[in-house]
Amino acid sequence: MNERTATWSAGTGVLTLPSGRLVRGRGLRHGTPDGPPPDFGVYLLGKAPTLPWESRWLRCRDFWVPDAADAHAALAEALERAGSERVEVACGGGRGRTGLALACLAVLDGVPAADAVAYVRAGYHPGAVEVPWQHRFVRRFGMEEDRPHGR
Repeated sequence: MNERTATWSAGTGVLTLPSGRLVRGRGLRHGTPDGPPPDFGVYLLGKAPTLPWESRWLRCRDFWVPDAADAHAALAEALERAGSERVEVACGGGRGRTGLALACLAVLDGVPAADAVAYVRAGYHPGAVEVPWQHRFVRRFGMEEDRPHGR
């Protein structure tokens, strides 16, 4: 765990969660944003990325959803670390899968699952969470921890 306290500044691409924690969302195809790199990231991609900082990879092709149990574990870690570290979530384009992950983080931080997509669209990007099955994943996300292996 990183000993220093370092978080993002509120701004473009940074979602403020109800607890006040800040998490940056982005699309990897858009290049590296200005400013400091993350301390930890969760990446929803079809193939594992190679990055110079600590990260978790969630296998997830474009327009799909990750394994629920894997997502819950990775995002719970991301939420905890966002209290004192710069955390980002990203996919290729920065909307669908990134929006899904941000909405799930919002659920973990207390936003009702039924409201999480609207919360992320208002605070991150109006096009976040792109397809119906991603919406359904977010609505069911709060229930996943009660099911063995996310099933």
